[in-house]
Amino acid sequence: MMRLVLAEASLELVPPEIRSHPAIIADARRRGRRPEEMLLDRARHHPAMLALKDSLRRGRPDIVHQALLVFQYSLLNRRGLGRAYVHTRDDYVIVIQPETRMPRNYNNFIALIEQLYAIGRVPPRGKPLIELQRKALQSLLRELGNRWIVLHENGVKVSLAEIGKALLSSVVVIGGFPHGDFLNKWVIEAAEAVYRLGDEVMDAAQVICKAVTAAETAAGLL
Repeated sequence: MMRLVLAEASLELVPPEIRSHPAIIADARRRGRRPEEMLLDRARHHPAMLALKDSLRRGRPDIVHQALLVFQYSLLNRRGLGRAYVHTRDDYVIVIQPETRMPRNYNNFIALIEQLYAIGRVPPRGKPLIELQRKALQSLLRELGNRWIVLHENGVKVSLAEIGKALLSSVVVIGGFPHGDFLNKWVIEAAEAVYRLGDEVMDAAQVICKAVTAAETAAGLL
């Protein structure tokens, strides 16, 4: 099984220091929500985010959406050989069941994750398909066996044919942020291996797509 960890993802609710900004207030009124109930989103909140520390790495729920669409709808996941976790920059973990089908529409995805933050699970009753837990990345990786591979632009270059079997039996960590590097440097330093796929810098969804293809090929699904 390939267990994907999207780490330090740029996913968070609107932080207290900008909840009174006109751009936040206007968006809250338009959506019929309170500022503290909304996900921070650079596409809608850019003027307010200019005052935030480390703002270039924040407010990108679209990265999580794209990554989960690729993974959750993959053949690997549908055959029971995949499991996804999202670790956020403020140390929450979203645990996603393999049968979960993420909304393809971005606005519906935002509404789903806001509901998750509000009540901690989706759906509210019965077996949860998605759960929100307060948990640091180190704790999550420890629970998953404390051994992991990182896919990173500065890793050792490998082909898809070479890496497929390794990914199929590993915890695979990929950054869920738009700029910079892991804030938790130990993620790379303590990894069993750090690989890169190809010579071009790719976004998270592209890396996941290629990693899934390699794992599916190794599993004989393609």
